[in-house]
Amino acid sequence: MNLCIDQGNSCTKLGIFDNGKLVCDKLYKNFVKEDLSDLFQTYAIRHCILSSVIETDTSLVNYIKSCVKTFIWLDHTVKLPIENLYKTPNTLGNDRLAAAVGANFLYPNRNLLIIDIGSAITYDLVNAQNQYVGGNIAPGVKMRLNALHAYTQRLPLVNIKEHPDYGLIGQDTEEAIANGVMNGIIFEIEGYYKHLCRSHSNVLTFLTGGNLYYFHNRLKITTFVEIFLVLIGLNRILEYNVQD
Repeated sequence: MNLCIDQGNSCTKLGIFDNGKLVCDKLYKNFVKEDLSDLFQTYAIRHCILSSVIETDTSLVNYIKSCVKTFIWLDHTVKLPIENLYKTPNTLGNDRLAAAVGANFLYPNRNLLIIDIGSAITYDLVNAQNQYVGGNIAPGVKMRLNALHAYTQRLPLVNIKEHPDYGLIGQDTEEAIANGVMNGIIFEIEGYYKHLCRSHSNVLTFLTGGNLYYFHNRLKITTFVEIFLVLIGLNRILEYNVQD
């Protein structure tokens, strides 16, 4: 079995795979060594891959290493099943790379737009030649709402959960903020897809990330929703590097 760990800015996601099938997934706000002990007792985990965009506790890493046969810390030196064309691979977020690998694993030899809607929103392109071409990074939902509040004197901090039915035009200030942020992201996503389709044929679009459910039913484009896309990609990278 494989243990795949994705440490993001706001939470840690964990998946256990058995012969390529996800058999267990966990989500932690504060991920510590004790969270793993029960998993190692329950599952016969032999290999582990860790992807992190934050500082990782050394004792946690050492504990994992002591429990598995193979441990891989994902960075730009790890072998990939796709070609990476990014000019600065050492600065590329591991979560972006893993999501790209995951999408390519599910749909190889296709042009793919991978959109991860989390703390930030990332747009990444994998071409039909199985090459990671690059991508863009934009502020996420919470970041946009916080910015409008923090950088003005009178605009309130809006909780988007209180405005689930955002329309096109707001009729009060909170609605105007909610509508502006959420519709702005929708237009942004649709705009990226429209422009990529001019240069790449038959683009498939993947949505992932904690905030994807605000958007996938409102988009006027066909999307594949896969909340575990990063974990799927991590498992693919792990299997590519480990041969039992």
